[in-house]
Amino acid sequence: MVRLHVKKGDESQFLFDTSVTVPIEELVKQITAIYNGRLKIDRICSEMGELAEHGITMPPSMQGLADEQIEELKLKDEWEERCVPSGGSVFKKDEIGRRNGHAPSDSMKKVLQKTMEEAKALISKKQAEANVCVTLEMVKEATDQLRGAVMIVYPMGLPPHDPIRMEFENNEDLSGTHAGQLVIEEPESQLWWAGKELHRKQKLSDYVGKNEKTKIIVKIQKRGQGAPGREPVISQEEQKKLMMHYYRRQEEFKKLEEDEDISYLNAEWADSNSLKRQFQGVKDIKWKPR
Repeated sequence: MVRLHVKKGDESQFLFDTSVTVPIEELVKQITAIYNGRLKIDRICSEMGELAEHGITMPPSMQGLADEQIEELKLKDEWEERCVPSGGSVFKKDEIGRRNGHAPSDSMKKVLQKTMEEAKALISKKQAEANVCVTLEMVKEATDQLRGAVMIVYPMGLPPHDPIRMEFENNEDLSGTHAGQLVIEEPESQLWWAGKELHRKQKLSDYVGKNEKTKIIVKIQKRGQGAPGREPVISQEEQKKLMMHYYRRQEEFKKLEEDEDISYLNAEWADSNSLKRQFQGVKDIKWKPR
């Protein structure tokens, strides 16, 4: 199997195993699906953290309004009585006025938090450091774990306008958000290796050869952004180690120079012309001013 180290810019994303015979078209689809799936899990976990703290999201017409404004406009959240967390709720007001403040009990809160930690760990960037490949099945498993935890805490489901439910149903609206800018739609996705774009009509073997025991770094990005930066010859960590090695060597040489005793060079026996002066009879001649 060929091992791909997928990066976005200079930032490591995940490892992925494939074959040299795979068409680039299929490879781009697989890599992009995992990349976007990991982003989705991050978004869901971010919202689940708010869900655990402040309960479900209020209708868009009520978000950001003060209690007095809601009363004055006679607005009512019809989902508040339907979407009650298992085991009751604890009121924790959402200061930004986005969620209704009816948070799950501590035991249900822990269910959400524990599941979030497990899901994040499954698709974490640290998996690459541990030499563990991420698959689309792992992304789906993490998503299913999060969905299951939400169903345990909210057996009646979440409101249709809640971002978590919209993410699970693939109805999320990310337009105009930073999260939306990170997503790479499959038709716009490109893979690059060694400064060359991997064209969809070719196979991976057309670029890396037929050796299955190969490891390469590929970079994913949107079409039209040009070639990504080339990988440095040595990594930043290796560069730090190399600089530290040279620094230590330099310090060792300095210490040796300081400790070196060169006073013997002034001794008579170390004078290479001493024997010559003895034969010429010019030994111990002293000069005085006239």
